[in-house]
This record gives sequence, C-alpha cells and structure tokens, in this order.
Amino acid sequence: MAGEVSTDLERELGEMLEQERFEPPAEFRERALWSDPAVYDEAAADPEAWWLRQANELLDWEEAPSEGLDDSNPPFYRWFADGKINASANCLDRHVAAGIGDRVAYHWRGEEGEERDVTYAELLADTQRFANALKGLGVGKGDVVGIYLPMIPEVVVAMLACARIGAMHNVVFGGFSAEAVRERMEFSEAKALVTVDGARRKGKTAPIKQQVDEHLGVLGTLKTIVVVRHAGTDCPMQEGRDRFYDELLEAADPECLPEPMGAEDPLFILYTSGSTAKPKGILHTTGGYLTGVAATHRYVFDLKPESDVYWCAADVGWVTGHSYIVYGPLLNGATSVMWEGAPDYPSHGIWWELVDRYGVTILYTAPTAIRTFIKWGADIPAESDLSSLRLLGSVGEPINPKAWLWYHKVIGAERCPIVDTWWQTETGAIMITPLPGITATKPGSATTPFPGVAAEVVGEGDGEPVEQGQGLLILTRPWPSMLRTLYKEEERFVETYFSRFGKETYLVGDAARRDEDGYLWVIGRIDDVVNVSGHRLSTAEVESAIVAHEKVAEAAVIGQSDEQTGQAICAFVTLRGDTEHSEELVEGIRAVVAERIGKFARPKRTVWADELPKTRSGKIMRRLLRDIAEGRALGDVTTLRDPSVMEELEAKIGAYEDED
Repeated sequence: MAGEVSTDLERELGEMLEQERFEPPAEFRERALWSDPAVYDEAAADPEAWWLRQANELLDWEEAPSEGLDDSNPPFYRWFADGKINASANCLDRHVAAGIGDRVAYHWRGEEGEERDVTYAELLADTQRFANALKGLGVGKGDVVGIYLPMIPEVVVAMLACARIGAMHNVVFGGFSAEAVRERMEFSEAKALVTVDGARRKGKTAPIKQQVDEHLGVLGTLKTIVVVRHAGTDCPMQEGRDRFYDELLEAADPECLPEPMGAEDPLFILYTSGSTAKPKGILHTTGGYLTGVAATHRYVFDLKPESDVYWCAADVGWVTGHSYIVYGPLLNGATSVMWEGAPDYPSHGIWWELVDRYGVTILYTAPTAIRTFIKWGADIPAESDLSSLRLLGSVGEPINPKAWLWYHKVIGAERCPIVDTWWQTETGAIMITPLPGITATKPGSATTPFPGVAAEVVGEGDGEPVEQGQGLLILTRPWPSMLRTLYKEEERFVETYFSRFGKETYLVGDAARRDEDGYLWVIGRIDDVVNVSGHRLSTAEVESAIVAHEKVAEAAVIGQSDEQTGQAICAFVTLRGDTEHSEELVEGIRAVVAERIGKFARPKRTVWADELPKTRSGKIMRRLLRDIAEGRALGDVTTLRDPSVMEELEAKIGAYEDED
C-alpha cells in the first residue's frame, strides 16, 4: 500500500516542513547512476568537452561530431555542427538492432480501459511505413507537418516518421481549439496535417476532424490531411486531400532508411500558447536537443531501462511530452506508460490504479495535479499499491512546500527522492534540478543547475549577481538543447531572449531567489508580481503561503487596483474536501500569510472558488482572474479545460466585500 495514512497528516507535514533538507536515501544513493558530486566540477571545468562526451556516449551518430560549441555568432549558437545523426534511428533502430525489439516502449491505456502494449519493434515498423507514406504524399526534408492528435501511440509514430525523413513536426496540444490549429498551420506553412476522427474526454467524444474542417479554411501550403481512426466516429473526408492513416500504412513499403541529418538541421517547431501575444514558434535542432534530453532523462530520473517503468503524466502537445514522453525515454530504451484520459475519469483513483497495474517506478507530474489530489484526500491513493515507486518528479511550475511534502509522504511513502525540475519550451531539456543520488533537497526549491548548465540570479536593475536574495533568473552559458531561433522571426528571437543583458546571456523571464546554501527557488514569471505599497511580491510566494493553511487545497493570487496601496492582493481559494467557507477561515488564511510573509501580504479580498480556470495542461490562467476582478471583458477562453468555471466566478465575485 502507499503506506498507512495518519489521520493527523497535517500535523506530521508541519513537523516535516521544519526539517527543511531531505538527503537521498542511503539505499537509493548506493544504486544511483550518479552518486559522486564530482560530476559538477567535471562538467564545470570544460563544459563543451563534457557535453561532447555525453553526445558521443548516449547517441549513435552516422558521423560523430569532433567539436562541441560554435559560439562565433551569438546568440545563434551551434552544437556538434560537424556531426550527422537521425533522431528516429536513435529512438528505435539501434534498440531493435541491439536485440531489445520485444521490449515494451509504451503501455498505452485508453480512458475506457482499453490497453495496448507497443514494443520497440512494432513502433519501428509503423514508423517506417508512415515515413514512406509521408514521402508518397510529397513531404520531404525541410517540410513542416502538423500533428493534432490525442494521447495515443500514433502521435509518437507521426513524430518519429517526420524525424526519419527530415521533416519538422509541429505538434499542437489536443486541448487547443481547431482555430489554434489553423493559426499554427498557417504560421508554419505546414504541408500536411495528421489529425483524428474524434477525441474522447471523460466519457464524451469531440468530432475533431469535423471541427478542423470548419476552421481550417483554405491554406495554400496544406495539401494533405491524414486522419487516424480512433474514436470510431464518422467524419467528412475531402477527396484528393484527406487520407486515412491505416490505409496509408497498409499500402506503404515496410522499409524506410533514416535520412542522415546534420546536427543543426531542424527537428521540430513547437508554438507557445500565445496568451499574451502572437504565438512564438520555438525551433529545436537535432543533435543538441537529443543530447540534452537523453542526458537529463537518464540522470535526473536515474533511469534503469531494464527494470524501470516510467510515467510522465503530461501531454505530447507540450514540450514536456516531446522531451520526456517521446524523445528522452525512447533514446534511453525505456518502458513508459501513456494514459489517454483525465486524472479524475473514470474515478479519482485512476492514476494510482495505473501505477499499481503497470508497476510504475518513476512518476513525473505537475504541481497542479498534486494539489488536486490533496483536495481529493489521501485515502484515495491509499487504496492502491504504490510500493513500486522509487522516484518522483515535478514539472511545469514551482511546487509549494506543502504539496511537495504531501507528494513525498502520501505518494512516495517517504522513501522516494523528489526531483523538482525547472525548464522551459525554449530550453528543450531540464536545466535546474536535484540529482537524486547526490542532492539534499528542500521542499519548493529546484536546487541547482544540471551539470554543464550555468544559471545565476541577478539584480533587476544592474544585472549584477545576487549572492543571496531575489532577482531575475538568467542562463549564462549556451547549452546543447537550447532553442536556435524563433521560426521565421530571428529579430524577435534576439529581442525576446538576448536583448536585456547582451547576446551571451539568456533572459529566462522568471524571478528567482538564491538562498544561503546557493539553492535556487524559482518564484514565477516576472510579470506575475504584485506591488503592494512598494512591496514587490510574487504571486507564487503568496499562493504558497495560502495553501500552507490546513483547509486550503489550491489558490491563485492576482494584483487588483487599489487607491490606498496601488495594488491589493485578491486571492481565489479552493478548499479541501467538504470544508465550508467562513469569516473565521478568511482570517485564518490571512493570519498564515502574515506569519509566513508579513501583514502587508495578506489578501484584501478572498473569493471562494470551487474550481480555478486552467488550461488543459493544468496551468492557472491568472490573466482571466485579473479580468473579472477588474470588471473587464474576458479575454480568450478557448484554451480553458472548462470555460464554465469563468461564468461561475463572474457570478460569485460581486458577492464578496473587501476584507479590512
């Protein structure tokens, strides 16, 4: 079982908070791939040589690179430029050739209980056939292929087939609207789009192909739409343009040799959400990206491919899915779990049933999911056997200490190290993280940069390093998996990331704090800051204090215009279980914030929210909360998991009086 869950869990978590540091368990350290801290010094002594060694040790090259970094034209850095490699061959062919073709690559589970085990040999066979099908449709090296699919094995086949022939894939998250698909296909001038007849979500089926047709219109470059039959729904097919995936596979030749790609040849484009501006097309190239994800996946998760069952509970439509569902795990020959559904369907315990069913040893998920599980209660995971777990990971946003500790105790039974990772779509791979066999962790801190990565906290005004305290997070040295540019927007690339502190310094866009031990605490986006009477507070900092209250499951904080203080804090709070809201509870929350941060940080307004507005990836849309708090018309809500949440909050917010 997950471990006997104490009825006095809150008291125990409070005591653990005071421990502050968690050393790697001795048994874990003894068996870890990396247990000697000297790896940091080794990488720092000659980062280029260190990364070149990782590239040659972890990947199979058609022509091995002899050079690491080319920094002759910053910020347009190049890595391993004289090497040739194919991503698809590294993910599949070499494993089959090594005799492990019958190893399961993915345990796929559909939301209605369907199961498929896809081996490396089967994945290779389908990838070769679909690569030939794409070539038959006129897709070649340098072309762009859009992919708009749910979490099914065909999404991996489509990505690797593109990589096999040198086409760039442009994956669009399945939770985005068909209008967002059209926008991204137009921006990238995609030649083909791979989509699905229908997508299932919590017992309902959405007619995806029909919606795509309604919004796509006429795009001059888009010649073909390939449709995967998944949900069994009828869909319109336009003669001469639309083809069924299964029919293409059946007709295609079974063998497709991988195209030799230069290390700096493009691998994929991934567009950011565009919530505040035109979406940015993040461009990643082949050799450096593969090196970064192979190294971080192997060593951050201490992967033993012969025995581990790894589950990254993200979506392939985000960079986490690209790097740690597809490329990282397949490069390392891992067996992964792929789950099509939501965390609460068909029951609140489905995730833990999957851990039990497949013997998951490594779980990588987001703080927003963990906070949701806290709200549902510790008794739900206790119903499943979680004893197979040996390592836990966190990704997507800073994790507050309370959620970290709940994850550690309830899910990890206090035996599993937690790797709290920080990185971005732009970085391609994990940048700041504990190493589970080396690093003593602190709840809420991503700790220190991965070997070969250099990060600093600097003053917002002067850019000088901050030895201890808060400032802007920057990366001060190029790394192999970094974005190379913004697709067809080189000036915007320089302006966005390399204009503030020069072309040798990457501006992350996050605020961070360095503590007395040199550990990094990522606070949140620079623009997620509230200024109360001259006190600059990160929303994440206040939210973390609010959720420290024993009755609070989740909180989102925004700054609201205030005549007295410039801005005042408005908190949207979700309570645990059947807790009833009251004036006493409001004061209790304010008291916790005052104790942890100061009286000036107390919320002036508290709004009880049964649910917070979140995207399908789980990110809270604070922009929309600011809109309703200020009485403005709502911005775009098409990316929300449940748009009705905003209607409920709009109706509710007028009933709340300002708190003194």
